[in-house]
This record gives sequence, C-alpha cells and structure tokens, in this order.
Amino acid sequence: MFRIRARRSTCIVFFSLLTSLMFPATSLYAQDGEKEMTSIPMISGIEMLKVGDTAPDFTIEDLSGNQFNMKEFLAKKQGVLIFFWSIFCEPCKAELPVIQELTREYKDRGIGFVGVAIDGTPMKDAIAAFVKQENYSFNVIIDELNPDESFKVSDPYGVAGTPTLYFIDKAGTVQFSKVGRIPKEDIEAAFKKVL
Repeated sequence: MFRIRARRSTCIVFFSLLTSLMFPATSLYAQDGEKEMTSIPMISGIEMLKVGDTAPDFTIEDLSGNQFNMKEFLAKKQGVLIFFWSIFCEPCKAELPVIQELTREYKDRGIGFVGVAIDGTPMKDAIAAFVKQENYSFNVIIDELNPDESFKVSDPYGVAGTPTLYFIDKAGTVQFSKVGRIPKEDIEAAFKKVL
C-alpha cells in the first residue's frame, strides 16, 4: 500500500484505493507460516526508522477525540507496538486480527498498542465503523497533515508502505522495525526482550 504527501488527506484515500487496485500488496509470509519473498509496494526516498533509533514523540487526537501523547503513553508501559495501516490495505486487514490477539494477551503485561490509520480525518467515520465492527480494542489514531503538508506521525516515522510495525521500548528506542505482515511469534520475540 502506498502513502504519499498530499495537499488534502482525501488525496491519500484516493491514491490508497487506486494503488491497491493497480498494485495489490502481498504478504511477507504465507498463510501457512512458510516464509516467502514477496514485497510490499513502497514509496522510494523515504527512510524507515531502524533498530536503535529514537522514536519521535507526537501528540494527536485518538479516534474518541481525546489527546494522545506518545511519550506519556510510553512512560506507563514496558514497550509500545505502533503500527501504521489503512482500511484500503488488504495485508493490513489480515494483520489487524493478529494485533488484536496480541493486545488481549499483552495489554495487562505492560505492552501498549497504537494503530495509526493513514487514511486521513475525512475517513474518520469509516475507520471508526470498521474498528467497531471488528471489535478492536487497541488505541487508534488518525494521522493528519501539518501546515507544511507533511504527515504528523507517518513522516517522522518514515512510513513508506503499509502495514509498517515498530516496537519501541520504555526508553523510546526502536527495538523492532518491519514492513508487511509479520508472524505473531516474531512480534512476541520483541516483546519478550523488554518483559
């Protein structure tokens, strides 16, 4: 799934839909768990955060309209899994149930979960309906544009395709950085390093 800078967030939605039809993103692993070397379409020239980088702080409204601050949220956790997704991204829709399963298993063990929907505020109602329909309980925020037309969360995190997942430890350091569908056990291995 592609993501671009746009004058209006509605352009993101159109481009996301268009590219999902033209360039369907594929899983980085097979349904039966067997590894395969397929790729997620990526925007060139955008550099992802790497393991060891400091995760950028941000403050933005969550899906309920409350202020969400990453640094404050992280201070209350042992680590946070932040994942970037779109309702138009099929690999994202396949990965979200894994995220929900991890949320149920680890939320009381000090791991926080933040889903950043990149579709923009015009899609807020559709995103909210989707999250409610699927009964997802992780935190959901919707990325928005800054006055300079950069994305408030996605750009500092170097998101060039979806799904993108980062695991950040309590000190704010990236411990895990991946694009595409990720097996549950790989994510859990990152959790176990901080628990």
